[in-house]
Amino acid sequence: MKHDLVVFVPGILGSRLTRDGRDVWNQSRQALFSLRRPGRALAGLALPPGIGDERPEPGCALVADGLLKTPDSLPGLLSCLGYPDIRAALGDLADGQYAPFAYDWRLSNRLTARDLKAHVTRELTRWSERVDTYYPDRADEPKVILVCHSMGGLVGRYYLECLGGRETARTLVTLGTPHRGAAKAVPFLTGNGVGPLVGDGRIRSAGLGAAGRLVNESLRELAVTLPSVAQLLPVYEAVLVPGKERRRSLDDRRHSVPDLPTALVRDAFAFHDEFEAARETNRRTDPGGRLPYRVHSLGGMAHPTVHGVILSPDKLRFTTRLDPDRPWSGDGTVPRDSSFAGWALDYEDDGIWNGYRHADMAGGGSVGHQLSVIREGRQARDMLAGDEEFGLDVPECALAGEPFEVFATGPGLAERNLRATLTREGEAPPAPVSFAPDGDGGMRVQLEGGPGLWTLEVSSERPRRVCREVITLVDPTG
Repeated sequence: MKHDLVVFVPGILGSRLTRDGRDVWNQSRQALFSLRRPGRALAGLALPPGIGDERPEPGCALVADGLLKTPDSLPGLLSCLGYPDIRAALGDLADGQYAPFAYDWRLSNRLTARDLKAHVTRELTRWSERVDTYYPDRADEPKVILVCHSMGGLVGRYYLECLGGRETARTLVTLGTPHRGAAKAVPFLTGNGVGPLVGDGRIRSAGLGAAGRLVNESLRELAVTLPSVAQLLPVYEAVLVPGKERRRSLDDRRHSVPDLPTALVRDAFAFHDEFEAARETNRRTDPGGRLPYRVHSLGGMAHPTVHGVILSPDKLRFTTRLDPDRPWSGDGTVPRDSSFAGWALDYEDDGIWNGYRHADMAGGGSVGHQLSVIREGRQARDMLAGDEEFGLDVPECALAGEPFEVFATGPGLAERNLRATLTREGEAPPAPVSFAPDGDGGMRVQLEGGPGLWTLEVSSERPRRVCREVITLVDPTG
């Protein structure tokens, strides 16, 4: 309803983490990808081993001092274009009606959910004291609309079902949330996140050679200390074993994934099990078994997305298709099936599907429109036509000063004037580069840039569609 408090919960990277006023991840990323002491570059972000759901001691603690406003990336796992316009996307909000929740995204989602509860309690009390000024003719007392991007949706739903937040919630909106996990967490946690993924031939990525190995080792050393990353592991059957017909789950001890710590897998499944158990307990007390709040899940559907891991004898392989009998897609990070809030919605048609990539899920023009519709209490059924979308295969990391390729797939792209622009923060955008047929039914473009963080924008005409992604270009000379 229009008089409700709106709380935005970002995902990993979505909050700026600082120590003594300095952006710790930004400094660490620059050092890591310029290959200056890559083993030490991320030391300031790592948490003590086995920290679980506890807070770090002062020496490891960081301050979340606001939402991310500019593009950023954790290559091998995900990227984020920032949230400079999320408030505008929510429509006309009164002063004090919007309460973004910044948090330390390294920590356990259980701990973050407790912090979200305290934040909502405080902000809703404050808003309730001034709502009469703006909405004197409202039908009831204000409640909370939670708008959550990516992992923020896992935090939000845990707060609602496990910590009593459902009593004050009106609506939960999830944007690209991995409700059943994201298989991309597996290569990231096993030291295979950056560089070409060995897989089914659909996952293209630029090779980084020795530089990629150094970066992967450093990223893995960091990742295994972060409870939040482990809690992104897929809890659906995401493991393929050669010679076995049935898919397995990561917690199948007979077919464990090499280099993936068992404790991390156990915690991921326990986190989801706790939510499912609380949801079932609450369901038995709900009239007609219906949730006391509405749920809208927005997800991407056009892009090749890692869905699982293949336990090959020689090395881990990763696949964008778990079987050949159905189409598999997503937003490039979260599989479509996982982004659907099946714990709350009955049919996939109840989801809101679009062609945006994960990094842009909270900033796309269509998503902004849908958020406004949801806040006004109307039906948000603006399903984007599937034949108008195109998918991108994008290297999250490539070598600076060397050409890399971006591939596009989709019907009729040769007639839609597909073009790419690579820009860096604070610099004027160059002239767009046109895609050309790749000889395999798709389109491709070759790009190049200097070291640093770049934003790729790919646009099409008839109809106009825009996809954006973040790419890190590594300095091979250090």
